[in-house]
Amino acid sequence: MRKVLSAAIALLVLISVTLSAGCGKSGGDRLEQVKKNGKIVIAMEGQWAPWTYHDESGALVGYDTEVGQAIAKKLGVDAEFIEGEWDGLFVGLDSGKYDLIINGVEITDERLEKYDFSTPYAYDSTVLIVTKDNTSVKTFADLKGKTTSNSLGSTYADLAEANGATVSNVDTLAETISMILSGRADATLNAETSFYDYMAEHPDENIMIVDKTAEASKIAIPIVKGDNNKALVEAINKAIEELRADGTLKKLSEKYFGGDISGSN
Repeated sequence: MRKVLSAAIALLVLISVTLSAGCGKSGGDRLEQVKKNGKIVIAMEGQWAPWTYHDESGALVGYDTEVGQAIAKKLGVDAEFIEGEWDGLFVGLDSGKYDLIINGVEITDERLEKYDFSTPYAYDSTVLIVTKDNTSVKTFADLKGKTTSNSLGSTYADLAEANGATVSNVDTLAETISMILSGRADATLNAETSFYDYMAEHPDENIMIVDKTAEASKIAIPIVKGDNNKALVEAINKAIEELRADGTLKKLSEKYFGGDISGSN
């Protein structure tokens, strides 16, 4: 009796798996789903000026925000933005909660193992920031035994740890700078563009750049790997190249960064 029951259960499981696989094939294309829904769901922090932040009226703005809207328009859909903390963005992407992330994400070898990336839409160097009276940290190599304030899991935190630093987790650029100024951290690593944007708002702040990476980071859009996402990646790549060709990326770069970050040089 147990053998018969076990065989029956196994047969039911096999049928269930087969049906599930069939459903996945017929309705799994992400681009088709996006167009059917009439929107593309984009995750971002919303607290990282000038990439993605809220203006004085509370509206979500920034370079990444407008890039996302421009890409959505090219796809013929609306852009729906969902904000969250850095680590949570990738958790949501992995679970299918978001279609993609647009949040100044750098292409790295580690991330390429898990995600497909779009064509880069921006390029940015990483800089080492300290207070003007700091004489112990002048290069990335000086971070050994020091503390930095950075978001855990970010490329900035990874680079800091690779140079021997201990990373104190923060969520916003303002909190990052506050940690340095108060002496709770020796330094921070961040985007060169973000530093200049911050200094434009706080020209008398007691911080400075002491070192920067020789090669600019490639900023692109991560999407979960899979055959069902290939058409979406291709469509986004086409949109990015059109936005670069028609000058939209350059215009947005100059609006938010005071210069063109849409090209590798």
